[in-house]
Amino acid sequence: MADDPHALFEAWLAEARASEPNDPDAMALATADADGRPSVRMVLLKGHDARGLAFYTNEGSRKGTDLATNPEAALLFHWKSLRRQVRAEGRIEPTSPAEADAYFATRSRDARLGAWASDQSRPLESREVFEARYRRLVAEHEGRDVTRPPYWRGYRLVPDRIEFWEDRPHRLHHRRLFTRSADGWTEGLLYP
Repeated sequence: MADDPHALFEAWLAEARASEPNDPDAMALATADADGRPSVRMVLLKGHDARGLAFYTNEGSRKGTDLATNPEAALLFHWKSLRRQVRAEGRIEPTSPAEADAYFATRSRDARLGAWASDQSRPLESREVFEARYRRLVAEHEGRDVTRPPYWRGYRLVPDRIEFWEDRPHRLHHRRLFTRSADGWTEGLLYP
């Protein structure tokens, strides 16, 4: 069975991009704070390779503060149209500032300004306050480039476990588990 889990993930992701009606790159990100209180939310995969799976966010957000104190996380992709899931667990490492700058530059101007306008996960007095802040930043940046805020960064989950789950009749699902070892990856099956 010795497939490379990164190659298998790439093949499954390509199929999802061809069949999923919305956001095939969406993944649930589970974190826990210093006290072990869990939190989960949807984020978008913004890069993957043999190093891991990358996403970007405000380091002051709930997920950012969780990861600062407990740099372990889990990801889940659920592709309903394919009746498949991929779960990955491992440690979180920062992407390089150059990677974060490069990805930030690909975002729309409005999204880049939105990153500056948002104190992500903090209490908001009213929607009007946020929209006024955004409009002020649009005016301030007219004719100027919108660079990455210093608090907006990339994270990479470096998996030590990757599970590929496929729906099968009679709930006899097929589960392949790849576990990182000193020599690379080992593979086994799990009961459904």
